Amino acid sequence: MAEINTASSPGKGRGTVRRKVHSTRVDMTPMVDLGFLLITFFMLTTTLAKPKTMDMVMPRDDGDSSKLADSKALTIMLGQKNQIAWYEGIGNDPQHPPQIKYASFATREGIGDVIRAKRRQVIEHFGKNDLMVLIKADDNANYKNVVDLMDELLINNVVRYAMMDITPEEKGYLH
Repeated sequence: MAEINTASSPGKGRGTVRRKVHSTRVDMTPMVDLGFLLITFFMLTTTLAKPKTMDMVMPRDDGDSSKLADSKALTIMLGQKNQIAWYEGIGNDPQHPPQIKYASFATREGIGDVIRAKRRQVIEHFGKNDLMVLIKADDNANYKNVVDLMDELLINNVVRYAMMDITPEEKGYLH
């Protein structure tokens, strides 16, 4: 690794004692090898890591839609600055406007608790997991919030959900 060069000068006088000059030299070959190994490792691991995508089932375009009972539906609206508003049902009856409630992505008393409570209610009433979550995101909503909401649906075993356009009335519910 390191070697010491000793330079001896040809002596002119035999009786004089000269001090030997020592120069040190560090071999950098192992350091360079380690650098190339690290570069190779990081290049391989970044090319092997594929971006993960989320599968989303979209409805067919044939126009055939099935009716959804209000008691099986939960509508969640996402707005700007991490706003979440929700109500039970579809909300298309003008004589009975929905009761808007607000939530957050908090662990306790957040949107996850709302989804779990509604799911339990649907299972108790209908005997199976028929909960349908309608996701309505405002134009100013964060993409991260949509993904976080879909993660909550996956965690809570909600298999039926739909992305829908938000109405102007529903935009008014989001401050």
